[in-house]
Amino acid sequence: MTRDRLHDFVAIGVGPFNLGLAALTEPIAELDGVFLEARDTFDWHGGMMLPEATLQVPFLADLVTLADPTSRFSFLQFLKETGRLYQFYIRENFLPLRREYNRYCRWAADQLPSVLFGRSVTSVEHDGTAYVVTAATGEVFRGRRLVLGTGTAPRVPAGLENVGIHSSDYLHRKAELQATGSITVVGSGQSAAEVYADLLADQPAHGYALTWVTRSPRFFPMEYTKLTLELTSPEWSAHFQGLSGQTRARVQAGQAALSKGISAETINAIHDALYARSLDDDLDTTLLTATEVTGATRDGAGWWLGLRHTETEEEFALRTDSVVLATGYAAGVPAFLKPVRDRLRLDDQGRYRASASYSVDHEDREIFVQNGEEHTHGFVAPDLGMGAMRNSVIIAAMLGREVYPVEKRIAFQEFGVPDRLRLTEVAR
Repeated sequence: MTRDRLHDFVAIGVGPFNLGLAALTEPIAELDGVFLEARDTFDWHGGMMLPEATLQVPFLADLVTLADPTSRFSFLQFLKETGRLYQFYIRENFLPLRREYNRYCRWAADQLPSVLFGRSVTSVEHDGTAYVVTAATGEVFRGRRLVLGTGTAPRVPAGLENVGIHSSDYLHRKAELQATGSITVVGSGQSAAEVYADLLADQPAHGYALTWVTRSPRFFPMEYTKLTLELTSPEWSAHFQGLSGQTRARVQAGQAALSKGISAETINAIHDALYARSLDDDLDTTLLTATEVTGATRDGAGWWLGLRHTETEEEFALRTDSVVLATGYAAGVPAFLKPVRDRLRLDDQGRYRASASYSVDHEDREIFVQNGEEHTHGFVAPDLGMGAMRNSVIIAAMLGREVYPVEKRIAFQEFGVPDRLRLTEVAR
């Protein structure tokens, strides 16, 4: 079924970022967009909805507030309408539960008729006038622009493609894991820590051996100091974009603790659990730091994992029945864009080359990306707190005017050399 309507834009994928765009464009009469999502309902990291897990950003980093604090789609409005505002107030914790945030997003999606679920996109073409987006349902949507919010896919290290499960599927297969005699968690960040902590809590009831393998030299905490948080700012992003590609890669390599660390609370809770357990039990758990997985060999129903200690350079092996790969996520260019790939601006590694306005087409005005630009805009690309600002910029690029003003400077510190201190200025 071809829809005759020509939309101002067609957005593909409905995670928090494109859902935020739907909420922010809803009151703008000049912008007509449609949002297509393959799943039948909104579900954000459903395999990691652990009961006590929280976001790692405050509630102000919701879909809309940092762009429009008066929006009817704010997290506080959700709490008010669901009768939970005073409970949240008394809780005195700015970090919402992850399950609560997911319910908030579903609440917002239910109020947005522009958001269509159950529409898996199979191809995107350009007919000379508009982008023609075909869904598996047979429906065809036409738009002057595209907004790509297809998210990131689970990253699996080479050689481990068919080994165990990815943490994104953890809760869906937790019972299967716990029915085995030994479980190994591989990873360094928050997801690995949460999976390990959850399995550690259940270990006495199931009796499995539990191992945590991390390539990092220690279980390092996420850096969360206020001057560091100033890097989640428009001026840091602009500074980062101005660096050469080689320099950006070097800078990113030194920022692991800013986005891939573990919350201090989680680390301390794990240690406290281990300490309490050690009073009564012989701990059947092993924590291996500075250890990378080099390969895996099937052994009956389980695996032999090849390991290497990165400091002593020793090679060794671990036998385990099951594996959880908490190895993160990676962005990519979806296969359905192949017919319009020549319209995309890509780098020599096949990644989007996003402009300051998050456009990735040669005309710099037709195709925009959400959370596919970490290599060009910095480590904050997947940060929920970046969503409202990025959507403000995308909306301004579409309309040619600012609907939601973006603060141009919020940091006390300088990220580059100030003009007044440049040698040419000093010489004058």
